Amino acid sequence: MSSSSSAPWLSLVGTIWLQTINGANSDFPVYSSQLKDLKSISQVQLNFLAFASDAGKLFGWCSGVAAIFLPLWLVSVIGATFGLIGYGMQFLFLENTHLSYWHLFMLTALAGNGICWINTCCYLICIQNFPSDSHVAVGLSTSYLGLSAKVYTVVADAVFHAQPSHNAKAYLLLNAIVPILVSLLVSPFLRESQTKNKTRSSCGFMVMLAITLATGICAVFGSIRSESREHKLSLGILLTAPLVVPLAVKYKEVIGEIWWNKRERKVHDITVDEDKTGGRVIDCELKEGGAVDGKVEGSMEVGGLQLLRKVDFWLYFFSYMFSASLGLVFLNNLGQIAESRRFSKTSILVSLSSSFGFFGRLVPSFLDYYSTKSGYMVSRPAFMATLMAPMAGAFFLLLNPSRHFLYLSTAIIGGCTGAITSIAVSATSELFGNKHFGVNHNIVVTNIPIGSFVFGYCAALLYQKGAEGSHSCTGAECFEKTFIIWGSTCSLATLLCTVLYARTRKFC
Repeated sequence: MSSSSSAPWLSLVGTIWLQTINGANSDFPVYSSQLKDLKSISQVQLNFLAFASDAGKLFGWCSGVAAIFLPLWLVSVIGATFGLIGYGMQFLFLENTHLSYWHLFMLTALAGNGICWINTCCYLICIQNFPSDSHVAVGLSTSYLGLSAKVYTVVADAVFHAQPSHNAKAYLLLNAIVPILVSLLVSPFLRESQTKNKTRSSCGFMVMLAITLATGICAVFGSIRSESREHKLSLGILLTAPLVVPLAVKYKEVIGEIWWNKRERKVHDITVDEDKTGGRVIDCELKEGGAVDGKVEGSMEVGGLQLLRKVDFWLYFFSYMFSASLGLVFLNNLGQIAESRRFSKTSILVSLSSSFGFFGRLVPSFLDYYSTKSGYMVSRPAFMATLMAPMAGAFFLLLNPSRHFLYLSTAIIGGCTGAITSIAVSATSELFGNKHFGVNHNIVVTNIPIGSFVFGYCAALLYQKGAEGSHSCTGAECFEKTFIIWGSTCSLATLLCTVLYARTRKFC
């Protein structure tokens, strides 16, 4: 007898909760300025700390290898343990003079590597348990990663009552303990389901997408307006709401078994061929168009170091680095950008970028759901290229010192960065197949630490030059040259991704 049909949905809820808390590094801009003053470090050193979290991704491929030999729930717990050690040690010894700058760097890199382990677990769970809807499941799950900074700022405000003087300690404590607690909570759900359902799960995904959309709207309204107690409560309820789907599926399954047993008693003298009835579970899911076994038609299986020999890989690698990775560098520098413009409420900008990043990650899931239903899939490179263009424009908009343009550009960059990182998960399997996905995608995301180092370091040097020997720089000119460079680089990314689309496009 096959396992419960609610098990895949329960595993999806588990990945949603994991992704919601897996962006512990995204709250760095909220307390980065305080950390800079507390440890008496320069802007260049501060950018190296932001890079350290991304540097952990250089060894993210280890999680892909580990996932081959270890159960996936253990992979997520190992990742959360890295975060517990990395951020926990910083929390305990932050004000201790023995905790040097390089200790901070190594601990932050360890925590950053832990994020890769949790991501790998979530990706593989979604791909294995929803073979016919893997793009929708992965996109829906990863969309919640864009909500991490929002969740951490809400929890910090609720628990520590928004005391700016304790921001660093408060966020480091939350970054350390929340991921490990959630990982242990959901570990019983993170199993590969024995039910290999290859039909489209229309009912369940429709409800999931509706709940996710409501969560995003709630997050955006909370970012734009002052957050109230009612808003925080609503957000908490919406984050638990996805449980409705596995509970409903389980209820339907139980009712179906009761009906089946009654039917067997009435016709006990008739032999029922279960192979013809499809088993004992009654399921409303209908078979429609879509991928078979999660494989993209026409994709080729390329694994490991073979990627480095492919021109398409390098086009993909650099277009990702010059867009989404660049967007992450911008978000890491939000604290200093806000400070240079005399805007003290950095948490508002972080919440805004997080909320729109959430929507950005969610949009590909909606498109995948409806495009697969119609039998037509949008090319991932083409989708990514259309997102890079407005992102480049947003960097140029930041040259205007108006606070309204700061809000608008932060929302655009946050949304486009979230969307590109979400689409990239599917693009990796579309371009190089699913067989070696765990290792392949972790090789692709090594562009993030490289981009973080290059663009972050250049921005820090220009900022320090504008400061003219003082500790901080004030005025729109502090990041003026940086925004011109970033906008031009993102324009180049649009061109590279367009070339990738032209090379991989399937002509009739």
